[in-house]
Amino acid sequence: MTQTEDPAGPVRSARLVLASASPRRLALLQQAGIEPDALLPADIDETPHKSETPRELARRLAREKLAVAGAAARRRDDMREAYLISADTVVAVGRRVLPKTELPDEAADCLRLLSGRQHRVYTAICLLSPRDARRERVVETRVRFKRLSAREIDAYLASDEWRGKAGGYAIQGLAGAFVVKLVGSHSAVVGLPLYETLSLLEGEGFPVRQSWGQPL
Repeated sequence: MTQTEDPAGPVRSARLVLASASPRRLALLQQAGIEPDALLPADIDETPHKSETPRELARRLAREKLAVAGAAARRRDDMREAYLISADTVVAVGRRVLPKTELPDEAADCLRLLSGRQHRVYTAICLLSPRDARRERVVETRVRFKRLSAREIDAYLASDEWRGKAGGYAIQGLAGAFVVKLVGSHSAVVGLPLYETLSLLEGEGFPVRQSWGQPL
């Protein structure tokens, strides 16, 4: 729980809910000095709609996650006035959305497609404030991979890091060695763009740097 100033009176508690079960998004928030008071993952259908662009897909899924988590939080007495953050990350080559890979063949297909070329990662974040103000941002990052050999792909598949990852890789792990160039936000590719997330929170009055001066 973080303390924030109330213009109408004394210091009050500011609670934050992360609408995700992703350990990577949690770790990124913690890296920025923010510890969520609750995790409320939203189980939604992530199937793209017909003719939906990757950017639109990321935005829609983040909005739907926020709606589900927001409804659950507002039913709890301790979370009715909490800030809520949701996010979704989509990896795409052109308009083709790559899956969150669960099978080795899926991951291998993604890696072969990404080999030696540029792809885009869209991460959408949505914020719901205690006053029910909604704000959102979509961050686009361009990533270029080196040309991958069959041995490199096989070795990466053996690592199991690809499992459940959009596009079949985790940039914060071994696949970071595949990246020749990145234009945009590294943290967005991991799953949560820190600059934009903290900007949205701060804009709605959340004390994002409250813990920075506290002793470890």
